[in-house]
Amino acid sequence: MIGQIILRLTLWLLLTDNFGITNIAIGLLVAFLIPRAYPGRETVKDWWSMTRKVLLAIPQAYMEAFEMLFHPHEREEIIHEKMPPHRTPGLIFMDIFLITFTPKTIVLKYQENGWYEVHRVRRGRP
Repeated sequence: MIGQIILRLTLWLLLTDNFGITNIAIGLLVAFLIPRAYPGRETVKDWWSMTRKVLLAIPQAYMEAFEMLFHPHEREEIIHEKMPPHRTPGLIFMDIFLITFTPKTIVLKYQENGWYEVHRVRRGRP
């Protein structure tokens, strides 16, 4: 609880760029009024797996960016990717971030029935 309040107050102070007493009081009020996030069902194993995937996506993103610079990518397609089961909102956000982080793919829509609609570019002619 205290960690969330400190995080919210820090974000408030960074956004307002004012460290006066009045602004700190307003920031504390805002930090307490924002609804509390309840912990999800995700496990440490799920978060560790997602962190590993994000770290592996960084070199992949650079490789895809350089590939797009030197080779034409003229073929586009929209695919549907199945979301892993039992995802909390935090892990859904990380899934969407991971897909969108690489230059060749972007999530167009998250469907409540467990699918992501993904736009992807590929090499070759359409």
